[in-house]
Amino acid sequence: MTMATTCILQHSKAYAERLSAVMATDAMAQVLKLGEALREAWQSGHTIFLCGNGGSAGNAIHLANDYLYGAGVRNGIGLKVEALSSNPAVVTCLANDIGYEQVYAEQLRVKAEAGDVLIVLSGSGNSPNVLKALEAGNAKGMKTFAILGFSGGRCKEVAQHPIHFAIDDMQIAEDLQMIVGHICMQWLYANPLNGK
Repeated sequence: MTMATTCILQHSKAYAERLSAVMATDAMAQVLKLGEALREAWQSGHTIFLCGNGGSAGNAIHLANDYLYGAGVRNGIGLKVEALSSNPAVVTCLANDIGYEQVYAEQLRVKAEAGDVLIVLSGSGNSPNVLKALEAGNAKGMKTFAILGFSGGRCKEVAQHPIHFAIDDMQIAEDLQMIVGHICMQWLYANPLNGK
């Protein structure tokens, strides 16, 4: 085994240990509330909105796909869901005309209704555009969630239901967004509407 191989194996083991340790924290207990909110929205026909920046924006798009198709494949219909980061024409128009901090709040102002669900994905929890999205969601009467890393930032205070993993590692924070999202998706798939 080469020195480089040994080094990457040690790094892989340390990474897995950090991920496992943070998954063993109380934050995982909050996933139940998110799963229940998603199922209620599914039953009532409400929409789930997701947003984030950078890798979190990519995760929002990935999870929207999972909820639209993956969760409903046994039931014949998935959840009504939209990743607010998915339309570059809308995002760049709003950023240019009214400011990047408004790119998600303005979409929610137009599209969202009371009872809809907002899931903010953020490592730091301090990005102005996701904070404004949470404020807009709260004002609309949405159920607001935030999956967060690091200290949780301001989003931890503004979200009705913060799911905060206290890990100072952006990649693990982004992994946890997907893990939480995939846990909910698999649970929804296993518990379809109408028991089908």
